[in-house]
Amino acid sequence: MTSAITRLTLKFMEVHFTPELQARLDKLATETGRARNELVEDAMVGYLEELGMVRGMLDSRYDDIKSGKVKLVDGEEAFDRLRQENQARRTDRA
Repeated sequence: MTSAITRLTLKFMEVHFTPELQARLDKLATETGRARNELVEDAMVGYLEELGMVRGMLDSRYDDIKSGKVKLVDGEEAFDRLRQENQARRTDRA
């Protein structure tokens, strides 16, 4: 018995925008002379690339925390330290 692999390719997708976003897209298409679908596709490519980079960075940071390579700092403690450093700089300037 042989197995058949079916490969599906998404060719078209319907996307719904708010009227405001649609107007911005239409304006940009008119200004640049590019088709709206090209602008949307370029935007999605850029967004997904950025999302992938952010995801990779977050995964890496999580691994660093989990392994003990990086220590967590309490948020209030970090802000207090920043305030003290800022105050010290102001005092040194005076």
